[in-house]
This record gives sequence, C-alpha cells and structure tokens, in this order.
Amino acid sequence: MQGILATREFAARAMRARLPALSHSGHFAGLGGVMGYGADPLELYGGLAVYVDKILEGARPGDIPVEEPRNFILSVNLKTARAIGLTIPASVLLQAHTAIE
Repeated sequence: MQGILATREFAARAMRARLPALSHSGHFAGLGGVMGYGADPLELYGGLAVYVDKILEGARPGDIPVEEPRNFILSVNLKTARAIGLTIPASVLLQAHTAIE
C-alpha cells in the first residue's frame, strides 16, 4: 500500500510542476501519471507460480530458462495530459490499452 501512495504522490508532484511523468508500470496512468508502459503483471506473476513449482519439485533455479514478457500494457491519462498542456498523438492513443478521460 505504501508503494501506491508514494506513486500517487510522485504523479501529483509531477503534475503540479507541469512535468509529464511516465513509468514502467502500465497502471501508472491510473494513479495520476501521464503514461505507463510495462509488462502485463498478470502474465508476470502467473508465470512466477510455474517457476516456484519447478523449484519445489527439485529443479535448480539456475537451470530454469528465463522467459521474457510477451504482453505489455500501455495506459494514457488524457486528463493529466490536458492539465499540464500536453497533447498525446493519435498514433499513441491507437496503441493504448487504456485511455483515462
């Protein structure tokens, strides 16, 4: 919970300073930032269970191949962008999974 509060505070400070705050988390825009782009957390954490199961079954962690994320989330907060005088190009909005008004 403390991380979410700190993230919201970071986004609020950036907005007051009229700075476009971006993050590696696709959920950052929902917390007040302009944009967030990152790996889908459901995919990341769902895959984690597979790794844990393999280790509990006796696999050595160093022998388990590392998988890169395949799905990413792009979120844009249009309300925040407007508040700081930033225009988000249509080409970016077409790729967004979420556009917050």
